This record gives sequence, C-alpha cells and structure tokens, in this order.
Amino acid sequence: METSEIKKKTIWEYFLLSCQEKTFLQSWNWGEFQKTMGNKIWRLGIYAEDNLVSSALIIKISAKRGTFLFCPHGPNIKISNSQFLISKYGIFKKLLEELKKIAKEERASFIRISPIWERNKENIEIFQNLGFRKAPLHMHPELTWMLNISQNEEELLMGMRKTTRYLIRQARKNPNVSIEKTQNLKDIERFNELYQTTVDRHHFAPFSLEYLKNEFSAFLPDNQTMIFLGKYKEELIASAILIYWQNIAFYHQGASSLRYPKIPVSYLLQWEAIKEAKNRGCRIYNFWGIAPTDSKNHPWTGLTLFKKGFGGYKKEYVKTQDLPLSSKYWLNYLIEKIRKSKRGL
Repeated sequence: METSEIKKKTIWEYFLLSCQEKTFLQSWNWGEFQKTMGNKIWRLGIYAEDNLVSSALIIKISAKRGTFLFCPHGPNIKISNSQFLISKYGIFKKLLEELKKIAKEERASFIRISPIWERNKENIEIFQNLGFRKAPLHMHPELTWMLNISQNEEELLMGMRKTTRYLIRQARKNPNVSIEKTQNLKDIERFNELYQTTVDRHHFAPFSLEYLKNEFSAFLPDNQTMIFLGKYKEELIASAILIYWQNIAFYHQGASSLRYPKIPVSYLLQWEAIKEAKNRGCRIYNFWGIAPTDSKNHPWTGLTLFKKGFGGYKKEYVKTQDLPLSSKYWLNYLIEKIRKSKRGL
C-alpha cells in the first residue's frame, strides 16, 4: 500500500460517494473552510494496487495548550466485507505511518482521530492495538440521531412522537408563524444574534461569527447549505444552518429563544428543513449530536428529547482517540479534562 496526497476535488468527492459511513467533516469543502480559518490541511489517500481504498482529511490544530493533528469523522474506508477487519487494520496502520511523519515535521505532540466507525469491540481494539487511548474530550459527535427520510411526508409525520406531530400542525395553523429559507450571507449575522443567547442555556463552546460566515461561504458555491429563520409576529425566535452533502442533510447549527415557549416555531422549522432535504434528494437527515441515554443531567438532554421526537435511530461511533507523541500531550489532557468537567459533559 502507498499513501499520497489527493489534489483533485473530483477524485476526493467521487471516492466518498462509495463510502457508506461519512459526514461532511471529510468533504472537500470542509477542508477549504479549514484553510480559510488559517489551518494547514492534508488530504491523504491510501492506495492498494493503484486502487484508492481510503481517504482522510487531516487538520493541523495549533492552540495554546499544544499542537496536534486531527482527523474529524475519518478515515473513510471502502473495502469488501470479506476482508473488512483485517484490511481495515492494515489500512489504518499505513495511514498512521504517514501521520507520524507529518507530526514530526509539524512538531505535533499527539494525533487525534474522531472515527466514523461503529462503536464495537473489533473497531475499538484496532485503536488499542496501535497505541491509542480515549481522548479526554470529544470535538465532534460520537452519538448522533438519524432519520431515514425516503418515506413520503405523511409517513414521516406518523413516525414522529405524537406531541411533535401535534406541535408541527399547530404551528402550521398559526398565521403569526413563518419559516424563511435563505442563502444570503448577511443572514448569518441574524442567526448569530440568536445563537449567542442559546450558548449559555445548553452549555456548549460557541463558534465565532467569522467561523460561521467562513463555514457557510465554503459550502455555498456548491449550493450545499441553507439558513432557516423561524419567526413569530416577525420576530426571530428560532434558526438553523443546514448542510446538504452527498444525499445527506446535516442539522449542524441551531439557535432558539425562550421568549415564546408555547409557540412551537422550532418544530415547524425542523419539519421545513426535513422537507427541503427531501426536495434535494437526500435520503438521510442527520440531527447531529445527542446526549447519552444514561445521563439525565447532561446539558443536551432537552435538545435530545426534541430531536428524538421526529423519529429515527441513533448511531454510536468509537469515542475520540488520542495517540500521544510527546510529554507535552499531558498538559493538553489536563486542560481538556477540566473543560469537560466545567461543561457538565
């Protein structure tokens, strides 16, 4: 097997079409977004007998707590089922050889992987056998809620929790409730105003306005993103940023106000986002992260109940993994442990 950088968008995106498990965090445009944020990236491909069998977007993260290489929701692997586990280990081992070389050149103290691999014994052992340890803090969802939207609208409504279905219909009947769809970059600022009021309520680390604008701008040229604005009496009280990529819709950013708690604008907004995904030919609607089922005090518990009300199923991935490369890693480990505790995660 050989490792080389992939320079062409068409090759990268076409390969990912053949991968079953994937998110936009490995898309070409996510790499472009990272570059606008000043991050160095590598798009690596693993070839076996001239056939591309795996890809991995690698991002160099430079922070006060240390420098590390990060692979979000990767690597992606295309392989036959009969040789899956053996070849998966071999492919990942080959990728790791290249990552160690890059880490040495970039003076990174560790390598972090947020795998898009199912959380099972075999996949966990691959990381253990290669010297990885569980990271103190995850950076992207390890537990997500998904909905198959290939059914018709009536079937989707019937698959929802009774209360969710009722609230959607109530919002549709209310003449003061409206949902606007927009691709205007200026509307990111409107989203951000509401987003900042949501941060403290759900105890998550907020993204900056620059981050939100650059992310939106990276996916906009390919018509892969949209902003939803939910209003009551023309006042913005709910909003969301959706990403549409390779027939999957991602509810990536959300914001809401508690000003009118009895007006179910958020429910109708989510339903309109699902319908837009269907119109775009998406087969899966990814609600993004949810709280663990055994954690009643988790800050995302209320949000999780909201997402599950639309029907669907959960996906659990192997927890974020770290490969320490120097003693500097342990400073980062300690800082992230403290952050996790403060956030109540």
